[in-house]
Amino acid sequence: MVFKKMLSAFGVGGPSVDTVLTNPNTRPGLTLDGQVNLVGGDAEAAIEQVVIGLVTRVEVEGHDTEYAGTMEFHRMAVSGPLQLAPKQQLSIPFQLPVPWETPITDVYGQRLHGMTMGLRTELAIARAVDKSDLDQVAVHPLPVHERILEAFQRLGFRFKHADLERGHIRGVQQTLPFYQEIEFFASPQYANSINEVELTFVTSQRGVEVILECDKRGGFLSAGHDAFGRYQVAHTDADRVDWAQVVDGWLRETTSRYGSLRSQYGPSHGHGRGHGMGGMVAGAALGVAGGMVAGEMIEDAFEGDFGDFGGDE
Repeated sequence: MVFKKMLSAFGVGGPSVDTVLTNPNTRPGLTLDGQVNLVGGDAEAAIEQVVIGLVTRVEVEGHDTEYAGTMEFHRMAVSGPLQLAPKQQLSIPFQLPVPWETPITDVYGQRLHGMTMGLRTELAIARAVDKSDLDQVAVHPLPVHERILEAFQRLGFRFKHADLERGHIRGVQQTLPFYQEIEFFASPQYANSINEVELTFVTSQRGVEVILECDKRGGFLSAGHDAFGRYQVAHTDADRVDWAQVVDGWLRETTSRYGSLRSQYGPSHGHGRGHGMGGMVAGAALGVAGGMVAGEMIEDAFEGDFGDFGGDE
C-alpha cells in the first residue's frame, strides 16, 4: 500500500515534498520504510535538512487543568544540507525504527477511539520557515499485546477509550515521556466489584510490563478506590498460555491486594502514578522530542470511521 500526499512546502514557485510510505502499518520494534521525494521550485534552494518524526496526541494534567496537545516523540534526519536546483527531482530513502514503547493505534484493523499517530516530514530551507507534511501511521499490537486484548474481550470487557498520559509510572523503566491507557468497561462477572479497568503496556525488546488500574466499587461501609497491579510477560509467552485465565488471575489478585499495591505505587494524583516531569527520560536520543503545542490538534488530518472497537458508549 502506498500512502502519498503532495505538499507545496513554500508556496507557489517553491520546492515541494512528497513523502511516500511503503506501508503505513507497523508494530512496536519494527520500522517504517519509505522515501522523501523533493522537487525543486523556480529557483535554487538551500535545504538545511530533511527530518521525519512520529507525532501523536498526549493528555497533560496540570494544576486542576487538563489539556491535550501534539508531541513529537521520535525523530530522525534523513538528509543534511543540500542544494536543490530548479525543477530538480531527488528521492531520499529512509528506514525509521519504531520505538518499542510506541502506543498501539489499531486493533483488528480498526482505529482505537482516542488515538492518533502521524509521520511528520519537515523540510527546512535557508531563510524560510520550516514546513511540514503529515501522513497517517497505524501501529498494530505485537502478538503478546493482541493475546491480552483478546483475553479482555473473551472475559466480556468492552472497550471504552484509549489515550496517552504525559508522565512516568513509578517503578517502571520508560524511554518515552508518556504512557498509554486502554480503558474497558467491566464485564458482568466483575461488575459487582469493578467499574472500569485501565490497561497499560510498557514494552521493551525483552517483553512487556502490564499495569492494571481497577476502579473498584464501594461497598455498604466502604468507599470506592483504585487498585493497581503490575505484571511482566515475555514476548515468547504469546502462544504458550491461556491468556483469559491469566488475565482473570491478574484481576482477582489486583483487586484483593489494594493495601500493599497502594503503598508500592503511592497516591500521586489519585492514580498511583507519578506525573512529575523529573521522572521522565528525555535524553539526547530524543533530540527535540517531547515538545508540546497545546491546542495543535492533529486528528483533523485523519479521516475515517473508528469502527466498533473504537466506539465509546
